Amino acid sequence: MDAVRSKAVKGPGLKVPGIIVLQFLLIFIFEALEYTFTEVGFFTGLAILVSFLGGLYLGRPGTSFTNAVNPPIVFLISTLLIMATIGGAGFSPGEIGLELITTLSSVAPWLITGAVIAWAAHFALMRKYSRK
Repeated sequence: MDAVRSKAVKGPGLKVPGIIVLQFLLIFIFEALEYTFTEVGFFTGLAILVSFLGGLYLGRPGTSFTNAVNPPIVFLISTLLIMATIGGAGFSPGEIGLELITTLSSVAPWLITGAVIAWAAHFALMRKYSRK
């Protein structure tokens, strides 16, 4: 993993705030574009997977926990922001609740797949660093 990371970035890699910003911007932009034209689904799911993998690829050693935990939280926050602004639902609890469940169910397979990959990588990296 260190050999791949050294080729990806010239330097130590992204810190925790950099990974958070990377994942938020990637998920938010793709979700906003997809929400504007169609319903949230395929492209937002791909953005979630890329954000998981991008955090692993570009992050410093020790940032794998943040990489595994952050995308679902970022997706929830960006979904609420998009529904309140672009979606036109405002902060009506009835409309936001139903729309939130629909949006989460459309990207659930992507979130689960990315989380499994990220957590497996986190535990593998923790095991590797604990042996040193």
